[in-house]
Amino acid sequence: MTQALTHWLEALGIVGPTNIIHNPDRSLLIAEALRDGEGQLTHEGALGVLTTPYTGRSPDDKFIVDHQDRSDLWWGKVNRPFSPEGFLHLQSRLIDYLRMKRLYVIDCFIGADPQYRKSIRLVTEFAWQALASENMFIYDGSKHGENPEITILAAPDFHTDPEKDGVRSQVAICLDLNSKVILVAGSKYAGEIKKSAFSMMNALLPDSGILPMHCSANVGKQGDVALFFGLSGTGKTTLSSTPERQLVGDDEHGWGNNGVFNFEGGCYAKTIRLKQDLEPVIWAATNQFGAVLENVVIHPLTGKCDFDDARYTENTRAAYPLSQVANIVPAGMAGHPKNIFFLTADAFGVLPPIARLDPDEAIYYFLSGYTSKVAGTERGLGQQPKATFSTCFGEPFLPLLPQIYADLFRERLEKYGSHVWLINTGWTAGGFHAGYRMPLPYTRAMINWVLSGDGVMAEYQTDPIFGLHTPKTIPGITQELLVPRNTWSDPKGFDKAAKALKSDFDANYSKLCS
Repeated sequence: MTQALTHWLEALGIVGPTNIIHNPDRSLLIAEALRDGEGQLTHEGALGVLTTPYTGRSPDDKFIVDHQDRSDLWWGKVNRPFSPEGFLHLQSRLIDYLRMKRLYVIDCFIGADPQYRKSIRLVTEFAWQALASENMFIYDGSKHGENPEITILAAPDFHTDPEKDGVRSQVAICLDLNSKVILVAGSKYAGEIKKSAFSMMNALLPDSGILPMHCSANVGKQGDVALFFGLSGTGKTTLSSTPERQLVGDDEHGWGNNGVFNFEGGCYAKTIRLKQDLEPVIWAATNQFGAVLENVVIHPLTGKCDFDDARYTENTRAAYPLSQVANIVPAGMAGHPKNIFFLTADAFGVLPPIARLDPDEAIYYFLSGYTSKVAGTERGLGQQPKATFSTCFGEPFLPLLPQIYADLFRERLEKYGSHVWLINTGWTAGGFHAGYRMPLPYTRAMINWVLSGDGVMAEYQTDPIFGLHTPKTIPGITQELLVPRNTWSDPKGFDKAAKALKSDFDANYSKLCS
C-alpha cells in the first residue's frame, strides 16, 4: 500500500486493523473470491456470483445530497433529496463498518477521452466486486494519489437502518455531487456501482459542453459511427456487438467536439437466454477467464452455465473488459455519429419496427425515451413488463433537468447532421400476451440496411396515428412486418392500443415541457 493511499484512507477515517489490498490483478481477485466463498468458477474460467436478494437496481433507494446551491438538479421520483448532515452520518457509519473488514481498493478511470476522464477510487469488501469494477471501468493498474476525483464506498453486507439513517429500506445509494462521493450500502448488485458512477458523470460533463448519453456505439469499416440508445432489455448491447463493426462501448458515452468517447473499459451485458450463434461476441467474452457472471445458474459439478435458467432473475449479467472482445476500438474514442438508433421494446406491439425521425421528432422521442421495462432489471416489477417513459433513454441516471440534455442533443444534431431512427425490438402481431418478440435477425437486417446508406434514399409512408415515417420496403423483410397494424388479427384492437399509447406519449411530453 502506497503512502498516498494510507494518507487518503486515514483522512477518510479508515484506520486500524484493516487489511488493504490495492489494485490486485484479476487472478488474485479470483483466488480471493474463491477462498472466501464469494462464488464459483465456470468450466470456462469465469467467476459466477449471486447478488440475491437484490438482483437489479433499487431505484427507490437512490438519493442525491441537496446542498441547496444548485438550480439545475432534477428533483422528483428519480432524484430524492438527502441532507448533507444525513449523508455524512451514513458515510461515517459505512466507514466504521468497512474499517473492520478486509478491503479491496481499486484505482480506475471513467471516460476514454483524456481531456474529460475522471479518476475513480472504489473501496469494497468483496473481491468479486473489485474484479467486476476492474472489468467495467478503465483499469490499467496505475495507482492514484491522495485525491481521486470520484470516490465509491461499497458495503454490500452493511444494512442501513431507515429510522437511524433517514432512508427507505436496508439499501441506500447516495451521491454527493459536491464532494463526488458515492455510498452503496446493502446491495451486492454491481450495477449500483456502475450506474452511480455514470450518474456522477452525467452531472459533471454538461458544464464542459459534453452530452452524456446512455447508449452503445460502434464503428464501420468506413469510419461511420453509430449510436444505440435504449434501456435494459432493448438490445443495446446485442445490436452494437457485431463482428462486422468495431465496438466503441456498450453502455454510456460522451459526445463533444472531438466526437464520441466511451465512459468505461468493459461491458456489463445482459445474458439471459444468451445464444452463441445469435450473439457470438458477447458469448465469447462472457465465457472467458476473468469475466464475472451475476446470478447465472451454474451446474455445481460440471461448472457449465445455463443461460436459459432465470431462477434467480431475468436480469442475469456478465461483466468483462473490452480487452476480451476481439473487435473493439482500443482507444474507446470515435468520430461524430452518422446514424443514431433509439431502441424500444414496445410491449403493446403498435410501434413500427423501424422509422426515420426528423430533427423535431428526434427531440420528441429522445425526451420521451419510451420502452417497456423487463422483469428483473429493477425490484418490484414482478413477472410482467411495464410500459414506461424514461427521459433521454436514461432517466434513472440523470441528475440534471432534462432540457439541459435535450438542448445539447439538438445542438449536436444540427452541427453534425446525424440521421436518427426509431427501432422497435419489442412485440408485433399483438401485445405482450398475444404477439411475439421481433426476431433478432430481422432487427439486424433493418439496422444493416440503414448502415449501408440505403435508408436515406428509400421511399417512406406515414403512419396515420404516430405520424412516423416508415420505409415501404426493405430487402429480406416482409412488407406486412413494416406496418404493425397489418400483423394484427384484430385491426380495431390495434387502433385502440395505438391511440392509447400515442395519448400517453403526448401527456408525458407535455409534462416534461411544462
